[in-house]
Amino acid sequence: MKRNVTFKNNELLLAGHLYVPAEFDESQKYPAIVVSHPGGGVKEQTAGLYANKLSELGYITLAFDASHQGESEGTPRYLEDPFARTEDVRAAVDYLTALSYVDTLQIGALGICAGGGYTMAAAQTERRIQAVATVSLVDIGSLFMEGMGRAGPVEDQIKLLEQVSQQRTAEANGGEIFYITYVPQELDESMTGTMAEGHEYYVTARGRHEHAPNRLMFTSFSKIAAFSSFSHIDTLLTQPLLAIAGSDADTLYFSEEAVTQAASSNKELFIVEGATHVALYDIPENVNRAVAKLDAFFTEHLKK
Repeated sequence: MKRNVTFKNNELLLAGHLYVPAEFDESQKYPAIVVSHPGGGVKEQTAGLYANKLSELGYITLAFDASHQGESEGTPRYLEDPFARTEDVRAAVDYLTALSYVDTLQIGALGICAGGGYTMAAAQTERRIQAVATVSLVDIGSLFMEGMGRAGPVEDQIKLLEQVSQQRTAEANGGEIFYITYVPQELDESMTGTMAEGHEYYVTARGRHEHAPNRLMFTSFSKIAAFSSFSHIDTLLTQPLLAIAGSDADTLYFSEEAVTQAASSNKELFIVEGATHVALYDIPENVNRAVAKLDAFFTEHLKK
């Protein structure tokens, strides 16, 4: 059962899908979970899939489009602002607390890919989030600036930021906004791993959606460069933490580091054998294994 909803992040109106259990009764109280989509994604894709499946297990779930993305407000369009996206998570919690049928002491958060990084960042200062889970976690600041495996040299990062600064000057003086893609729009034989998988998911019929056009404002990098999902994880992330990742994902190290560094005394890395990063987005057997683990985790920490 899905409902179209809207809620505010400061002056922006965000669009969401609220999922409720099949035997929903407004007079009852339910645990609730905020679900955040990957960078470049929208609520109708993997975030909605997980939100729907978790609602079938008895949770109120909220999947939403990030600020500047999808059907949510925010101009310029296709800006990836990690700080706004982190605030989106807090605003989603605000919305849930205003619903009479949500138990405000049983709110959890789930984020996928970059949405996992934003969710983890929000939870460090958002104490209403009682339990935190990620799927195919990515710290977008590290991935976009340092590259996969943190292999990118600092010189290249500085060169990129100089190009961003030049583009900001051009746009401030009337130039057109310059867009790049999140994932390759076209593939060549040299492309492998998550970027190649991302093309298959976001650009082909497999996961493509009209509200997710694979566009990213180039000047977003000035904000992305200053962001880290891990900034206070070793002191402030004390809530129970579950990180789910594929054994064959080239991004696995983010989940491993999160579980190692988090201050939480209740934390777990759950490996889905044989799965890659994007295989956890929509491949049924992988998603079902992840959802079963999420249900066990949230049952323990939210259904008290």
